Amino acid sequence: MAEELLIQVTDFESRVALVKDGAVHEVHIARSSGYSVTGNIYLGKVVRIVPGMQAAFIDIGLERPGFLHASDVQTPLISTGQISGAKPTIRDLLHDGQELLVQVDRDPIGTKGARLSTRLALASKYLVLTPTSEQVALSQRIKDDGERQRLFALLRPMVETGGFGVIARTQGESAQAQALQQDYHRLVQQWQAIEVQRNDAPSGRLVHCELPVQTRLIRDLVGPETATIDVDDPDIFRLLQEYLDKYAPDYKDILRLYRDQRPMFERHNIEDEIAGALQPRVRLHSGGTLVIEQTEAMVSIDVNTASFLGSKNLEETAFQTNLEAAAAIPRQLRLRNLGGIVVIDFIDMTDPTHRESVLEKLQQNFAGDPAKTRVLGFSDLGLVQVSRKRSRESLIQQLCGECPHCLGLGSTKTPESTCMDVFRALSAEAAVSSDKFGSRKGSYSLVTTAAVADRLLEEEADIYRALLAQLGHDLRLQVDPEFPPGRFDLFFVAQNHH
Repeated sequence: MAEELLIQVTDFESRVALVKDGAVHEVHIARSSGYSVTGNIYLGKVVRIVPGMQAAFIDIGLERPGFLHASDVQTPLISTGQISGAKPTIRDLLHDGQELLVQVDRDPIGTKGARLSTRLALASKYLVLTPTSEQVALSQRIKDDGERQRLFALLRPMVETGGFGVIARTQGESAQAQALQQDYHRLVQQWQAIEVQRNDAPSGRLVHCELPVQTRLIRDLVGPETATIDVDDPDIFRLLQEYLDKYAPDYKDILRLYRDQRPMFERHNIEDEIAGALQPRVRLHSGGTLVIEQTEAMVSIDVNTASFLGSKNLEETAFQTNLEAAAAIPRQLRLRNLGGIVVIDFIDMTDPTHRESVLEKLQQNFAGDPAKTRVLGFSDLGLVQVSRKRSRESLIQQLCGECPHCLGLGSTKTPESTCMDVFRALSAEAAVSSDKFGSRKGSYSLVTTAAVADRLLEEEADIYRALLAQLGHDLRLQVDPEFPPGRFDLFFVAQNHH
């Protein structure tokens, strides 16, 4: 599958897109507010321990404290005492005011602070250094037994002499021994620099910053299947040239400076892909649809046949639609950067072999996703659960804010429902009007939208007039074009006496 990495740079924004066989699989956006703090290492300070959650909140200098769970605390690094027997609690591991190195495992999302870990890791093109362990591990995506044995044989001597653990990344498959050795030494030097900074830095200070977005994504996304890397900015082009010369010379010949007058993302139809990724509905080629809804806790995906009627029977129609959906869903999750718990409601199938085929197709298409994923089988209710690691905000969270009209509900009240609310307010005012205002002179004002005002004066006119008669005061109906749907204001304006 041919891949292209497209890097578009402007004074106000950088965007990177990964395109496979003409389809966009990932979009990364970096603005002045920053791209992602995932991977950054901070000297943090414990500001609060919550035993009931088995977690601590750590000040790392961001807007809100980060969250560190006991399971993400590497005991040998933190605890100076001997903990044996029962599983250590958060108070066994940490104490208030303690300073420690932590790494961001997931960006702050919404109202949640960053997810932190003390299992520190430094990544390069081919390797990941784990300075707090002495283990050798390989990416699970490296399947060939001969290659796994070769990598173990090359990496074990490095760990034995250097004293730091190491993981071979998927990109490290077939990498030459010299390239692996150079990567390892560079990572060790980075770690030594972090240790020096730790001694000099106050708490809440960044001690290691991940690479800029363009370089980071070249490190993480470029591989043997990458055909071209196009960048439209000469300065970034030179920066990436230097990076590839030093760290990945095998890929320097595919780096190109884009000189076309037509904007890169427009030429490759990426603007339309981004716009489509903000919509809940995805149309499949067969005529079926996906409806993707993101909530705070999970993502739900509903598969529908829609206009696809099939050609044989209902079971075959459902099977074909589900197969196409199983191929489309992993790309949509990656493009939209959706993660956490994903629940997929496929169309019901009675044939067990059809279910197995759909699951197999789903797993095949998740295989190329760099985010850690896990696919569970069909539940008794016919739902498939998927977990996908989430490390940064989704695309819609990056590009969109809360709707000022619906305030995040995703819908607004109809004019009819708003009229019912107005009637209830008028009834309440009529019931207390005499006690509330006595003999005071004045009138009411009702401010609402044009649609609500029209309905009050037309379809609901009889009820409206009857309630006005009960009110005992005049009422002035006003239309405010700035009011969002479902909004109205009812208030009493007293008449001044002179």
